[in-house]
Amino acid sequence: MASKNIRIRAKMSGDVAEVKALMSHPMETGLRKDSKTGEKIPAHFINEVVCEHKGNKILVASWGVAVSKNPYLSFKFKGGAKGETVKVSWTDNKGESATDEATID
Repeated sequence: MASKNIRIRAKMSGDVAEVKALMSHPMETGLRKDSKTGEKIPAHFINEVVCEHKGNKILVASWGVAVSKNPYLSFKFKGGAKGETVKVSWTDNKGESATDEATID
């Protein structure tokens, strides 16, 4: 089971908000073998990331096995303001998900 933790920071710089998110997830490709048993470790990766501001999707990303463990996402958008919230959510190939919010500083 993946740790369902997202750390988010959002900061205004002029009229642009910069969002940085660190997601805790194993991001297994399904190609690695367990060093003790020799069995393949099943694929387990984030396949969709959605970022919302004021209920509107501002970023939707489809990810695959090429993204590394504990992925880091950073992006900028216009239309944000200090005190507003940004929500980041992910869903993985096993149906697990996590969501967290941050206030724009």
